[in-house]
Amino acid sequence: MSGSSTKSASLLLLRTGTGLLLVLWGSLRVMSPGAGPGLATKYYGGFLDLQSVQLGFGMVEVIIGLLVVLGLFRRISYALQALILVPGMLVLWRYLLDPLGLYLLDKESSQILFFPSITIAAASLVLLAFRDEDRWSLDHVLTGRRPTA
Repeated sequence: MSGSSTKSASLLLLRTGTGLLLVLWGSLRVMSPGAGPGLATKYYGGFLDLQSVQLGFGMVEVIIGLLVVLGLFRRISYALQALILVPGMLVLWRYLLDPLGLYLLDKESSQILFFPSITIAAASLVLLAFRDEDRWSLDHVLTGRRPTA
């Protein structure tokens, strides 16, 4: 695989992984209306914990996630994805600094599963930084530029 193909494949994987994450989170908010407010209360200090807000946010997450997976409207969809994933990671700072509950959290409230949020946030920023080089996106194909090998 050439360097260009490797970069394109890597960006496709990042796009697919981060976009599907938004689709899954959004779907959870839409299909389990009580889940969104519960998560907002537990991990985000009650910020936007109204069920109707969570339902709307879930639908927006699904749409943004699908746009990211397809590579459509990249200038907007990648930025919106980053606006969801990066602050989402920052809010969890205690879980990132102390995933094992050794000094900031107690053992019961520690949560190692939040640690990959750093990687997800970074992936969304990488997509933004390299969006013009994402040759296998639908945007790129629709503009008539052929993907390079």
